[in-house]
Amino acid sequence: MTPLNRRKYLELLGIGAVLLLAVIVISPGIGSQSSSVGVIEAWGAVGRGAESPPPVEYQIGFRLRLPRTLLAIEAGISLALAGAIFQTLFRNALATPYTLGIASGGSLGALLAIRFGLAFTFIKISSVTWMAFLGSMAVIGIVLLFTRGTRRLTTNELLLAGVTLGMFCSAMMMLVTSLSSVRQTFEIIRWMMGSLDTIGNLQWTSNLPLMIPCWIILILSARALNQYVLGDELAQARGVNVVRLQFLCVIAASLATACVVAICGPIGFVGLVVPHTTALIVGRDCRVLLPMSAMLGGVFLAVCDWIAQLALVWAGAVSGTYMGHAVLPIGVITAIVGVPIFLVLLHKRAL
Repeated sequence: MTPLNRRKYLELLGIGAVLLLAVIVISPGIGSQSSSVGVIEAWGAVGRGAESPPPVEYQIGFRLRLPRTLLAIEAGISLALAGAIFQTLFRNALATPYTLGIASGGSLGALLAIRFGLAFTFIKISSVTWMAFLGSMAVIGIVLLFTRGTRRLTTNELLLAGVTLGMFCSAMMMLVTSLSSVRQTFEIIRWMMGSLDTIGNLQWTSNLPLMIPCWIILILSARALNQYVLGDELAQARGVNVVRLQFLCVIAASLATACVVAICGPIGFVGLVVPHTTALIVGRDCRVLLPMSAMLGGVFLAVCDWIAQLALVWAGAVSGTYMGHAVLPIGVITAIVGVPIFLVLLHKRAL
C-alpha cells in the first residue's frame, strides 16, 4: 500500500471529530419535545442544572435530547464501522452489518420476548433488549460453528450461511407475528422499524463496555485489511494471519452490531451507504476509511434522528395544518435518505 500522508490523515480525522462535536453541541437545542427550547436556551440552563428541580430547559436539553443524540452517534459509529469492515472482508459492495443475519436473529429474540410476555429486568436492562442481544449472538455462534474443522468456509460461503440464517429467522418472525395478539403485533411492528426512543443516560452507556473494545479492534485491523484486499496469498506472504484476521473482524463487528440491535432494533442503510460515501471522499485505504466511516456514521444517524423528530412539525408548518409532534421511526428516515444517496453513488460509478 502507498505510504499514508500523516498531515492529510490528521486533517481528515480532525474534520470528522469537528462534525461529531458540532452535532453534540447542537443536539440539546434540537428535538420534538419543545420548540421553545433552542441551543442557546438549553446551554444557558447548564449552570442551573444542580437546582432542585432543574430548569425545564436543562431537563429537555440534557436529560432527553442529548442522551438520545449520543445513542444515535454510538449506533451510527458501530453500524458504519461494521459495514466498512464487512464490505472489505467479504469483498462485496452489498455487504452490511446485518449480512450474517445479526438483525434477524436479534429481531426474533425481541419478538419472542414480546410474544411470551417476558417482563424481567437485569441490571436495569429490559427483557426485550436481553432477548434481542441473545438472539443476535445465537446467530453469530451458529455461523461460526461452520468455520470449525479442517475445512474452513470461504468468505463467500460465510456470507451465504449468514444470509440463509437471516432468511430462516425472518420466516420465524412472521410465524411469531401471526400467532400474536393485536396489541403484541403493534408492539412487534413498532420495534421492527427501529427506534431511538430511550430516555436517560443508562441505555446509551450500557453497551459501551462491549462496543468500545470492538471499535478499537476493528480500527487497529486497518493495516492488515489493506494487505487482505490484495488477496489471501499475498497477505499471508506479508505476515498477515488471514484466518485470525477474519475471525477477529467478524466477531468484533458482529458484537457491535448486536449491541445496536438489542437497544435500537434493526436500523438499515447506515452500514451500506456511509462506507461507500466515505470511500468516495477519502479513498479505500482502511487506515483512513475505517475511522472516517465511524465518525460520519455517527453524524449521519444523529441527523436522521433529528429529521425523524421534526418531520411532522415541518410538514405541518408547510401545509398550515397541525400534524402533532409524533416521532417517525428512525429506520424509515434512514431508508428515505439512504436509498437516493446509494442510487446516486451507483449511477456515478456506472458512468
